[in-house]
Amino acid sequence: MSSKSLNNKLVAVVRIRGRVNVRGSIAETLTRLNLKRVNNCALVRVTDSYYGMIKKCNDYVAYGEIDTETLAKLLKKNGIDVDAKTMVEGGDLAAVKDTMPFRLHPPRHGFRSTKLGFKQGGNLGYMGGAINGLIGRMI
Repeated sequence: MSSKSLNNKLVAVVRIRGRVNVRGSIAETLTRLNLKRVNNCALVRVTDSYYGMIKKCNDYVAYGEIDTETLAKLLKKNGIDVDAKTMVEGGDLAAVKDTMPFRLHPPRHGFRSTKLGFKQGGNLGYMGGAINGLIGRMI
């Protein structure tokens, strides 16, 4: 996945792996993405710098483009009264900055794997639209 295809899109990043034995630079990157604990979710409007941060911690997070329905459920669960459609289409994330990261439950029926990438049958890395199913099971 190149940064050009994700450029200026709203992406949900979910931390899947924990804090033990994480290299310091990756731990710092996860903190800057506001993902301090497992099952935390952050919304990011992708730029080149954010794309580099996400790629650096690719082995600890799942990410993909979030759709309007999933974002509406996520915002409703956290008591935020913002139109999800305008946020997905390019609206400002300032309304949700105070409440991020979103705390989620572990997914119903579990993760497929917390050690394999999405293409190998796991849940790590770029998931595309499948992130909506994962977040839906976690809400």
